Parts: sequence; C-alpha cells; structure tokens
Amino acid sequence: MARCVRCCCCLLVLLLVALGVTAVAVFLRHRNGGGPVIPGAIDRKYAEALAVALQFFQVQKSGKLVNNNIPWRGDSAVDDGQEAGLDLSNGMYDAGDHIKFGFPMAFTATMLSWSVLEYGGAMQATKQRDSALDALRWIMDYLLNAHPSADVLYIQVGDPEADHKCWERPETMSEKRPLTKITTKSPGSDVAAETAAAMAAASLVYKPINGAYSSSLLDHAEQLFAFADRHRGAYTRTFPELSKYYNSTTYQDELLWASGWLYHATGNHSYLAYATGKNGEEFADLGNPRYFSWDDKRPGTQVLLSRASFFASQGSGLATDNGLESYKQTADAVMCILLPDSETAAFRTEGGLLYVAEWNSLQHPVASAFLAAVYSDYMLTSGKTELSCGGQSFAPADLRKFAQSQADYVLGENPIKLSYLVGYGDSYPQRVHHRGASIPADVDTGCGGQEWLQTAEPNPNVATGALVGGPFKNDSFVDERENVMQNEATTYNSALVVGLLSSLLTTSSVAQSLSS
Repeated sequence: MARCVRCCCCLLVLLLVALGVTAVAVFLRHRNGGGPVIPGAIDRKYAEALAVALQFFQVQKSGKLVNNNIPWRGDSAVDDGQEAGLDLSNGMYDAGDHIKFGFPMAFTATMLSWSVLEYGGAMQATKQRDSALDALRWIMDYLLNAHPSADVLYIQVGDPEADHKCWERPETMSEKRPLTKITTKSPGSDVAAETAAAMAAASLVYKPINGAYSSSLLDHAEQLFAFADRHRGAYTRTFPELSKYYNSTTYQDELLWASGWLYHATGNHSYLAYATGKNGEEFADLGNPRYFSWDDKRPGTQVLLSRASFFASQGSGLATDNGLESYKQTADAVMCILLPDSETAAFRTEGGLLYVAEWNSLQHPVASAFLAAVYSDYMLTSGKTELSCGGQSFAPADLRKFAQSQADYVLGENPIKLSYLVGYGDSYPQRVHHRGASIPADVDTGCGGQEWLQTAEPNPNVATGALVGGPFKNDSFVDERENVMQNEATTYNSALVVGLLSSLLTTSSVAQSLSS
C-alpha cells in the first residue's frame, strides 16, 4: 500500500511538472515587434503610471515637432548641426536644461530598447508601445545623423556653461550651440560604445518592423564599437571641461555593455568572447556586485549576458563557458544585495527605498528594480526556482517583490505620501527644476528669465512624466525649483522608470531570445 501511495505521488509530481512546462510553452514570446504573450491580467496602477511616464519624452523633444500634444512645447533648436552640414535638430534635451549630452541620451535609448524587447507585449496590451517606439525613433534618428563616418561621432550640442547661465524656454533661445565630436585623435570610447549599444539594441527592436532601418542601425553599431575599442580613452579625459556634467569614471564597462548587445544583435560569438575573455577578466570586476546607472553598466551587462547562460542548451559551448558563468554568478550577487532580507542587503531608508547616492537618489533603486524584475523573469522562464545568497535561499517572487516595492515608493507609497512621478497621483512635485515648465508659454525672457527660476509659485506648465531626483536618506524632499539635487528630472531616469513599470504590468513575463 505504501508503495502504491509513493507511485501515485510520483505520478502527481510528474503531472505538475508537465503542466508547468506546458504553461511555459504556451506563453513563449511572439516576435510581433517584441514582447511576450501576456501571462496575466494588466495591473492598472502600473499601466496608468507608464502612460504618464512616457509623456516626458514628448516634453524633452528637440527639433521640429510632429503630432505635438504638449501645448506649451513648440519647435526648437531646428538649426542644430548646420555648422557641420548635419541635421542634429532631433534628439532630446537632457534634463531641465537645453543641452544634448550624447552619453546619457544614448543610455536612454538603450534602456528604452531593452524595455520594449522584454516587455513590448505588455506595453502593446496597454496601448503604450507606440509611445515608447516614438521616443526611441526620435533619439535614434539623431544618433544616426551624429555618426557621419566610421571614426567620427558628435557627442554634444550646446555649451553647458553658457546654457546653465540662462533661464529660458527652448523655443526662444538664441545662444550659439557649438558641436563637440570625438575622433581618432580625440577619443571617447565610453560614449562611442554606449552609442553602439543603443544602436545594437534598437536594431533588435526594429528588426521585425523595419528591416532596412534595423540593418542601418546595426552597421553603425559595429562601426562605433570598432572605433571605441581601437581608440581607447574616456571622453571626459579628452574634454575635461565636461567632467562636471557627466563624468565617465571609465570606458571599460561601456565596451563590455556594447559587446553584449552586439552579441545578441548579431549572434556573432566573437562579441561574446570579447566580454567573457581577457576583457571581461580586466574590465568586468566579476564577483563584486555593483549598482546599475548611466555611469556603471557592469550590472546591466551581467544581467544581459546571464540571458545566454540561463537559456543555453545542454551540450552547447555556452553551457560550459566559464567566463559566461562568472557573469551569471556576479548577477546573482547583484540580486542578493538588492533583497532586503539577504545577509548582504544594501542600505535602504526607513521607508524602504534602496539608497545609494544623495544626488538623483531614485536612479539607482529604479535601475536596480528593473534588473531585479528582468532577472526574476529569466529565472522563471528557465525553470530556476532558487537564488542562493550565502546560506540563504530566495525565489523569483522575492526579486519581483523588491521591484514592486521600489516602484510603489516612487508612486507615493512612502513616508511623505508624495509621488515622485510628476502628473501621477494627487500629490507630486510642483516646482520641478525645468526651464520650459517654469516659464509661461507666451513669455520670451531671453537669457535672463531668472525670476521664473526663483519664484516660489508652482510651475505654470506640468512636466508630465518627469521622474525627479528623489528623497534624501531620511525620506524627506524639498519641493523647490533651485533644489537641483532632488527636483531635476532627466530623460535617462524616465527610461529607467518606463522599464520598471513595463516589467510590472503583468504578473510575470516569459523571456526568450532577443534575436528570434
């Protein structure tokens, strides 16, 4: 009788496993422009927040606007690039100023692409995918034009020193907008490699939509990666005056990040070997978990390359690639520091926010939460049910819970009940550090509109979708326009929160090959 019971139990277990495998098979990804079949009901809170977040890209657009739905925005910087015979009028302003910084703009595009590739199906179900693709195309057209030849990339439009002395609307600015470029003699491996990553990732997004455009992006990506690798150097070493804005600590992480995206975009194993061989040993800081940001792509690369490890078929070279396994082990370690109950858990505020840096404090928790959600989906899809953190064991659901906690904090579940996403909820910052939002649309201030910077009145225009810098370590926030540390929004912050919200639209998403 006992043997019969054991047999019945074994049969039941096998049946449950078979049902699980069938469920995974049912939800495998369509390549209908990216994104998986939706495995669960849409979470309306995150869907509404995503619709809000995507609007900030419309607020930040430069150039001659098409189908503009922001009433206080108009055409601006339409002559950018003319001195070099280029059309650099598109692209996006970086933050509350009017500079086009190529480094963070390219990162914005990479993250938008990654979000669409992983969660395009969920985006489409909420009718937000087209908005994401519109923002992505606006940036990619600019980046393509900024790369007129193999070893030349225009990395900036505008003079930050002059720009930051002015407080004016972009539609009325008249200051000169000089161009900055990198060449073989003036290298910038970090910005060139990040732009290569953006183009490789975007090529995957557009592959099922517009094959010719996708091929062009991939050609540019490979040229830029070769340029970045052959002529090594950080762009802020070449242009030290730019270090006060986006100071790149090293170009090494961008080279690995770009090679990872090029591997997925081309299937060329030489790009994977680049990241897992000698360069990985020297540049990846494997074994040491870090926080993902515009300046440090290593955690993103570790998660991105873990895809190949998670889904490597048995007997394949990838399944036994020690270098690739080191990336996955480091990605595991990154996940462990994010989990609040892990022995290696990083510091978080009393309100539950992962806290890494005082300036733009929301960047790291939002970026980390996105990685956690993606990693959770990789684990579920590959059938891995356990994440080992020292002597502790965690499940994919724990990673997703962390991701949700950070998103909920951003959306108002915090000690001061403030939504840090402008336009979402009943209470959000009213005095965002943003020139266009702070000046009435019918006012031409010239360069000297400082009265609109200094006034205590709320902004006359709402910068809908802006994710401001965020709270201090004690969960406090000062809603003042001149509080740049806490109250300025950036396009890359928006790309990160778009990714996070997209990852939470449904109960889970099933990952598959990015290049299928």
